Amino acid sequence: MKALCWEGVNKLSVEQVPDPVLRNDQEVIGHEFVGEVVEVGSAVRRHSVGDRVVVCSFVGCGRCWYCTHDLWSLCDNTNTNPGIGQALFGADTGGIFGYSHAMGGLRGSHAEYVRVPSADYGAFTIPEGVDDASALFVSDSVPTGWMGADLGGVKPGDVVAVWGCGAVGPMAARAAILLGAERVISIDRIPERLEMTERFVGSEVIDYTSTDVGAELRERTGGRGPDVCIEAVGMEAHSDGPMHLYDQVKQQLRLQTDHPTAVRQAVHACRKGGTVFVLGVFAGAVDKFPLGAVINKGLTLRGAQMHGRRYIPMLLDRTAAGELSTSHLATHRVTLDEAPTAYDMFKHKSDGCVRAVIRPGH
Repeated sequence: MKALCWEGVNKLSVEQVPDPVLRNDQEVIGHEFVGEVVEVGSAVRRHSVGDRVVVCSFVGCGRCWYCTHDLWSLCDNTNTNPGIGQALFGADTGGIFGYSHAMGGLRGSHAEYVRVPSADYGAFTIPEGVDDASALFVSDSVPTGWMGADLGGVKPGDVVAVWGCGAVGPMAARAAILLGAERVISIDRIPERLEMTERFVGSEVIDYTSTDVGAELRERTGGRGPDVCIEAVGMEAHSDGPMHLYDQVKQQLRLQTDHPTAVRQAVHACRKGGTVFVLGVFAGAVDKFPLGAVINKGLTLRGAQMHGRRYIPMLLDRTAAGELSTSHLATHRVTLDEAPTAYDMFKHKSDGCVRAVIRPGH
């Protein structure tokens, strides 16, 4: 079969690789992360050949302490490379498709076929009436965004600020609106992403290159600051201030691994006694983290990788009911052979690319 392969930094290619095979009786093999089940293990109970499913990007076994407590991304049994996470984070996480060796080294989904471990807990039947493009984003971006608003404690009447207008950020903003937030304000610098978030999500927007974000948020909240701040940018956060240059130098000297620009801003902007939730991906150490602000402002600071099964069934129902619209996030549709070009567009944010949907065989 064909699959998109990582060959090094900024090097991708489409290669012929062996078809996946079932390794145990709890797995299925399917087309893509939205597609048709073509083979099932003998212990699979919730899926049959021919089912149209969406697959969660995080793998949970359904039986360990963490899975039974709805903490699916922390599964004890699905990371096939134990020990790396212990060294990096103090504990191993669950397995994640196409993520890194620290998260199990599982192959990604950009291929003609995908082996899905623990399929009864990670693959979900798509309701009638939900098209493939809409269902696709329920595999990761939508539940990740929803988790930020949910675990961030958004409640009716809150003012919520969201950093990042890629895909996860707008979904966090939409979740906050559906959970009753009085105002939701999204922050980015890419004009087409800001316009898309304002148009399709209904969030207010701020271009951080044209104003002081902290001052603007205080102005819009009567001087107090947002009740909940959701960071949906991650380790490669950009800014137009001197701290961005500082972070770049520290990273190149291997003195830190990530750029925490948006997290710093969220901590400083949040009202006293508020909550900051970190949705963006971080890998290791950061510098100049405002821990004093967290303590002295009485903030609640939380973060997590996405607990897929906790949210995906509910989100598929909301999508079917028309409460969630995600198809606009698919700004580009390409064949598998065109995937390296699509990744280059995504990396450089060219041609208005937010997400490229890859269709093997088309």
